Amino acid sequence: MKGFRPVLFSLLASVMPLALAATPPILQVVAQSNDTIWNAVAVGDDGRVYVAGPRWTGSRGASLAVVDQQGQAQPYPDAAWNTTSDSVSPTRRFVNVNAIHRDQHGGLWVVDAGVTGFGGEVIPGAAKLVRIDLASGKVTRVLPFPADIARTHSYIDDIRFAGSHAYLTDAGEPGLVVLDLRTGKMRRVLNNSPSTRAPADRDIVVDGETVRTPDGQPLHVQSDPLEVSPDGQWLYFASLEGPWSRVETRRLNDPALSPEQLQQHVKSWADLPPVGGTTMDASGNLYFTDLAANALRRLTPDHQIQTILVDARLHWVDAPTLDKQGRLYLPVPQIDRAAMFHNGQSKIQWPVRVYRLEAAQLQVSQHE
Repeated sequence: MKGFRPVLFSLLASVMPLALAATPPILQVVAQSNDTIWNAVAVGDDGRVYVAGPRWTGSRGASLAVVDQQGQAQPYPDAAWNTTSDSVSPTRRFVNVNAIHRDQHGGLWVVDAGVTGFGGEVIPGAAKLVRIDLASGKVTRVLPFPADIARTHSYIDDIRFAGSHAYLTDAGEPGLVVLDLRTGKMRRVLNNSPSTRAPADRDIVVDGETVRTPDGQPLHVQSDPLEVSPDGQWLYFASLEGPWSRVETRRLNDPALSPEQLQQHVKSWADLPPVGGTTMDASGNLYFTDLAANALRRLTPDHQIQTILVDARLHWVDAPTLDKQGRLYLPVPQIDRAAMFHNGQSKIQWPVRVYRLEAAQLQVSQHE
């Protein structure tokens, strides 16, 4: 994929100054906090909103919470899972939750990277998947990541589903994880592939500044965003910086394919700028948050880019999600303002919020 530069990325750069529609969408606040940084959101069929975020950002509240009718975040599924006590095994409590995502059977899956911190090491037994039945509020499954799946410097990042399989990205040790939901068995694929490795020549820029690690080097995040096509036949994935690739899920599900054979089935898909997070609707529209521009954009199935909203409040929006009514939820954790990126001094602007856009407002856009 070296040298792959479709027109999408350059097109974005040339059109960013364009004015948006006369009446921009209205951001509604559905949850906010003065002590917890949420980078993930999910919505139940009953409309209940679930929020989560890793503790390495400086969060002091529950790792996973449900928003009650008064707008307050309550520990979910209970206080025990959200304890920070070292007396509780890391296999039975949340350590550093990075993502939450619903399956098609009423379950909420929690991705616990189980790391000492961002860029740190995996704590034995802490890296895991936890499934919670939303109807009962009970944990129904805990799947630890074996040491050969969550390696020492892994950061298991996010999850998507297709049929009897789930797919996850590793933002620390570049690669994908394929999970057979029936057996619980996992395999790593596309390890250190160009499609899962962050390119060295792309930086993450927010508000005109390159995001840097504590040692002053530009931050590079390996395989991070991923989506499954509405028909379940394709997995789309990328490093945070892009570009995006695609591969048929049936190829990923085939353990008989050698790494070389699987690599041959990986194809270039789209060249997008660094994204905070993505979600895909039933029509195959990819909603993505453009970090450099504080923008929400949409990539249509015919590869047209549309701008829905540019707003300073959308500063490093992370993983958005759509509810069954077609409303879009946008958590704004301000990741680049976390203390680790500023010599130990947090620049987070409180309160941290989760916004929502109504379905009709998603049609307000500027064609790029």
